Amino acid sequence: MSESNPGAIISRHQSDREHGTYASYITGFILSVVLTMATYLTVVQHMLSGYALLILILGLAVVQFLVQLFFFLHLGRETKPRWKLLVLFFMIMVVLILVLGSLWIMYNLNYRMMPMSQQQVNMYMQSQGGGF
Repeated sequence: MSESNPGAIISRHQSDREHGTYASYITGFILSVVLTMATYLTVVQHMLSGYALLILILGLAVVQFLVQLFFFLHLGRETKPRWKLLVLFFMIMVVLILVLGSLWIMYNLNYRMMPMSQQQVNMYMQSQGGGF
C-alpha cells in the first residue's frame, strides 16, 4: 500500500532523517558527560583561577550547548529551518533572561546584606530622627 503512495515514502524518509539514530544519541550523551566532567574537574582540582577559569567554563558551556543542539535537538537536519531558528532564538532569550535576572538579584542581595559600618549606622539613625 505504501508503494502506491510515493508521498508517504518521502515523508517517512524525511521523518527518519530529522530524528537521530542510537549512535548519534550515544555520541551526544558521551560528549555531554565528558564536557560536564571536564568543567567539574577543572573547578574542583583548581587547575585554573580567575578569568582563565571563567573563560574556560564559558567556552565549555558553549560547546555543550552546540552538542545539545546538534545531537539531541537535531538542528540542521530539519525540513523547516526557519521555525527551528525562531524557537532557538526564543530559547536563547529565555536563558538570557534567567541568567541575567539571577545575577541581578544576587548582586542586589549581596549589596543589601553587606554589614554597615558604624558611621553608616549613625547617619541612618540621624536621618530617621533618632540620634545620639
